[in-house]
Amino acid sequence: MRLESRRGMRTGSDLDRRFPVALALFALLGVLVWFTIGDGAVMVFGRPVEIRLVALLVIGSFALRAVLARQADRIRHGAEDGNSPPPNL
Repeated sequence: MRLESRRGMRTGSDLDRRFPVALALFALLGVLVWFTIGDGAVMVFGRPVEIRLVALLVIGSFALRAVLARQADRIRHGAEDGNSPPPNL
């Protein structure tokens, strides 16, 4: 086990192995939210919004964060390995 992994920083192969599991767990959590949270509504900017949609938005933001972290790690390790730098967008 590499020293970086023990300190809490994940390496590329470690993240690649954990990524599908994380997305599957986010999807499972989303399904559980959909079937367990009732038909309540909260007011958002003066309009009623189903509370389960708010919970799904929060879970979706965590899933998006995981996707972005994986992409950033791939770009970072691609530049360190001597590959060509990512294209400018």
